[in-house]
Amino acid sequence: MSDCKSIQVHTSPAYAVTIAPGLLADCGHRLREAMPPCHMAVITDSTVAPLYLETVQKSLAEAGFTVSTYVFPAGEGSKNFTTLAKILEFLAERRLTRTDCVAALGGGVTGDMAGFAAAVYLRGIRYVQLPTTLLAAVDSSVGGKTAIDLAAGKNLAGAFLQPAAVLCDTNCLTTLPGDVFADGAAEAIKTGVLCDESLFALFEDETLTINPAEVIARCVAYKAGVVERDEKEQGERKLLNLGHTVGHAIEKCSGYDIPHGHAVAAGLAVIARAAEALGWTEVPIARRITACLAQNGLPTGTEYDAESLAASASADKKRSGGDITLVVPRRIGLCELKKMPVSELLPVIRAGLEG
Repeated sequence: MSDCKSIQVHTSPAYAVTIAPGLLADCGHRLREAMPPCHMAVITDSTVAPLYLETVQKSLAEAGFTVSTYVFPAGEGSKNFTTLAKILEFLAERRLTRTDCVAALGGGVTGDMAGFAAAVYLRGIRYVQLPTTLLAAVDSSVGGKTAIDLAAGKNLAGAFLQPAAVLCDTNCLTTLPGDVFADGAAEAIKTGVLCDESLFALFEDETLTINPAEVIARCVAYKAGVVERDEKEQGERKLLNLGHTVGHAIEKCSGYDIPHGHAVAAGLAVIARAAEALGWTEVPIARRITACLAQNGLPTGTEYDAESLAASASADKKRSGGDITLVVPRRIGLCELKKMPVSELLPVIRAGLEG
C-alpha cells in the first residue's frame, strides 16, 4: 500500500505498528509475516463484533489460522476480573497453547482485557493488537500495558506484555461516533503537549480529521521512542500519564460513565491551569491547551470538587508510599515529573479548578 506507514518499536520482542486503510481485510496475510499460522483467539466487544469480526475471521482463515472468537459486553464496566476470568476459561476451553495467539480487536478496553489475558494465560502467550478506535490507535495499542480496573481505581491490576504486531486500519475511524473520535483526540493532544509544537499544531487546524494517519504515525513514533527507553515505566515513561492523575479520578468519581479520553482532557486542562497558577510553567499555556481541547469537542473542566478528586486520586497507581508523581507541563513540548506528598495534591487540584 502506497499510503501505508510502518513504525518499528524496538522493545523485547520488537514489533511493527502498521497504519493504513484496509488492514483488517488483509490482517491474516499481515500477521503471517509476524508468526506462522496458529490458533488465533479473537477477543472483541459487542459494539465492534457486528462491524468487523466477520472480516477479520475471514482474513485469518484464508491465511491458514484456526480462529476462535469471544465477544464481551462493550464498555469500561466489563474491564474487571469477572470478564477476565471468562476470557481465560474460553482460552482454556479452546485449548490454546503457548505457540498460539490472542488478537485484541477493538478499542482500549478490549486491548487491555485481551492483553492481560494473554499475559497470564499459561504464564504468557503472544497477542496482537487490531485497534478500531483513535484512542487505541494513538495510545493504548502500543507499549505493552495491559490491565483491568478494581473497585479502588482504574488499571490497578495488570501486566506488561508487548504485542507481536499492531495493525491499525484507518478505515475503522470512519465508523466512530463523534464523541468516541474525540476520546482519541484527547490522548493525541496529550502527546502533542509532551512532544513538540509541530505535533500540537496539528490539533489546532484540521489535520486530525483530514489526515488521521499522519497524526497517528507521529503519536506512535513518539510513544515508541519513550517505551524503548523506559519499557517498564521506571522514569521517562511516566510522562505519558500527563492529565491522567486527575483524569482517572474523574472517571472513578463518575462511576466510569465519563469516557477515558474525555476525563483525560479535563485532567489535562486542570493540570495546565494549576501549573500556570502555581508558577510552574515557563510561558502561559493553559488558555492555548484548553482552546485546543474545546476545538476538538472535549471538556476543559469537571463538575466534581477538588476534595472528591483528591480523595480518588490518592488511590491512583502512580502513588508511591505517601507521595504521588504529577506530570506538569512547562511549555508545549516540555513536561516534567513533579513528586509531591499526597497531602499537597488537594491545593494543586483546587488551583486547577479555579484557574
